[in-house]
Amino acid sequence: MDFETDQWVVQINEKLKNHEASSMEIQKWKKHCIYAIPSCVADLNKKVYNPQTVSFGPYHHMKKHLVAMEEHKQRALIHFLRRCAKPLESLIKTMAKVEDDLRDCYKPLEWKNKNENNNGHSFLKMIIVDGCFMLEVLRFAFCDNNGDYAQNDPIFSCHGRLYTIPYIKRDMLMLENQIPMMVLEKLIEFEGNQAQDPELLNRLILKFFWPSTTPIFKSFGKSLHILDLYRKSLLQHEPTHPTIIPKPIKSNTHEEDDEIIIPSARELQEAGITFKPSRTHSLKDVSFNGGILRIPSIILDDCTETTLLNLIAFERMHVGAGNEVSSFVFFMDNIIDKEIDVVILEQKGIVQNALGSDKAVAKLFNSLSRDVSVDRGGGGLDIVQVSVCRYCKKPWNKWRANLIETYFRNPWAILSLAAAIFLFVLTIVQTVYTILQSYQPDSSSSSSPPPAGPFLPRRRPQPHF
Repeated sequence: MDFETDQWVVQINEKLKNHEASSMEIQKWKKHCIYAIPSCVADLNKKVYNPQTVSFGPYHHMKKHLVAMEEHKQRALIHFLRRCAKPLESLIKTMAKVEDDLRDCYKPLEWKNKNENNNGHSFLKMIIVDGCFMLEVLRFAFCDNNGDYAQNDPIFSCHGRLYTIPYIKRDMLMLENQIPMMVLEKLIEFEGNQAQDPELLNRLILKFFWPSTTPIFKSFGKSLHILDLYRKSLLQHEPTHPTIIPKPIKSNTHEEDDEIIIPSARELQEAGITFKPSRTHSLKDVSFNGGILRIPSIILDDCTETTLLNLIAFERMHVGAGNEVSSFVFFMDNIIDKEIDVVILEQKGIVQNALGSDKAVAKLFNSLSRDVSVDRGGGGLDIVQVSVCRYCKKPWNKWRANLIETYFRNPWAILSLAAAIFLFVLTIVQTVYTILQSYQPDSSSSSSPPPAGPFLPRRRPQPHF
């Protein structure tokens, strides 16, 4: 066999001669931001990665159980163009300028090449329709009326806001169901509403997910897609309380590995640690100081599992995304082992349970961290865990906690302890007084005349007249 003419050998040799291949690879991987979940991850819980109501992007486009929503997507496009008073051809030309960049966002992308006829650019059609529908949904959430939609519209009406939008919202936070943020930006620009405020789109998206609060406290800048922006909003605050940095642990010892595994909430409470909710809801706002472990308050509902697992998948697959969400989930899995741990955190206002039973919450966190690897790079949570574990190893903290648990758990126990101490003090005082009395000389015997001795004559009494 002539290896010099082999096609594979020729291709490899050509790539070896290309000295710019390294920089090209860097740019190539940098563009990827929307990923197909690998089977080794998806097989653990398939339902949380597959949309149930609507598809966005190419990965789940035209799947059988999602086809019914395509009709509503087309209607949203028509309403969008009608308000813009611009032809569809102009919108296609606008999106065509960034088509290559949009394609590069997906990894992998098994989609028809843009040079194939197939009745036009099918990728652009899909992106435009999905983008318009997503933008219409985001805006409709804050309309007091139906706008230019019918009163009985199945999606854009009060009925749809109650029964359909919540499921669309859940699907919008799935990694495989993302569209590049560039699509929404281009659509707003096409309308002629390119606002002077660069955070306009960010506020619109975050207000959609938190309608009753104001989640934006700072500028988030450019985001890759909605899931990326949602993740940034969960991590927007650093710890509001300092954590005492423990002395460094000697490397290559078993002590370091043991200290990083934080005990459960019940064990921490027995060791004298008190739980308090953090000042913010940021997942980075975890701190430990003076025996007080502060954890952000979290609401657990039916969408929590889907959202957290997709955030973890994004951190796992996107280089440079960080691992803050994965670390927090791993941290919560350690301190939540059984139902009693959930009860403790609920009583302290850290866990708000909308799942139903405490057992369901414990099961949720125990399953979330399955097959999750966390980099112990000495981050904030690593410092907190080491500090907590070292605190638990000090005997005095546990003795003090047992004393408080036994004698100060209610007012009657405190009164009983106070009475016992008072009686004990009285007993000691009485004992001391008795001992002192035994050593004190008798004053009455010292004042009487001394008895007559054998050598002392008795005095004759004097007569009385």
